[in-house]
Amino acid sequence: MDLIILIVMLVIPAIASFMVNSRYNKYRTLLNEKKLTGFEVARKILDENDLKDIYIVEVNGNLTDHYDPKRKVVRLSTHVFHDSSIASLAIAAHECGHALQDKEGYLYMRIRSLIFPVVHFATTFSYLVIFLGLLMESLNMVYLGIALVGTGLVFQLVTLPVEIDASRRAKKEIANLNMATNEEQEGVKSMLTAAAGTYIAGVLSSALELLRLILIFGNNRNRN
Repeated sequence: MDLIILIVMLVIPAIASFMVNSRYNKYRTLLNEKKLTGFEVARKILDENDLKDIYIVEVNGNLTDHYDPKRKVVRLSTHVFHDSSIASLAIAAHECGHALQDKEGYLYMRIRSLIFPVVHFATTFSYLVIFLGLLMESLNMVYLGIALVGTGLVFQLVTLPVEIDASRRAKKEIANLNMATNEEQEGVKSMLTAAAGTYIAGVLSSALELLRLILIFGNNRNRN
């Protein structure tokens, strides 16, 4: 059973990653009709929503795009920043969706920001606590470590609606500002749906990891 869970844990994220990369590679080669770069898309959405004070900067890497709520900066990867593709249109709009969430004080985004330091600390030391629990033959400490692993699942569950809502806002802004044709909007939807799949995969993987640990140590306790 443990081996099956482990295999599924590896397969699910791999499939999600393949899907998002294949969609990105497809729509990265298709230019949007208005020849809008990712930077221009982001600037237009932000300006139209009275967010002229938010900067848009270029960052290295592939699909490294993100919104920084602390510094109020939209960071776009090099290709997204400069390219006039449907992929750039979708990704830039999505990151601006996070900026709109920040402006409105979107509940799940606020919760995610609030719990992030705690979750980061808990998940960093979770397996160390489990290891120490095994050394000290303390089942309570092992279960504490498993609970710390579980905080990662909580974070993933909170993140999921944040990402889905950001994509919803992105599609709405693209349509309202007439930045894409109907056909291009279908491409945007396809891109963002694949991206959402990676977060769903993250939730499933975290849940399976938690289940795997519970089964492993639950079985050991029953044998004892």
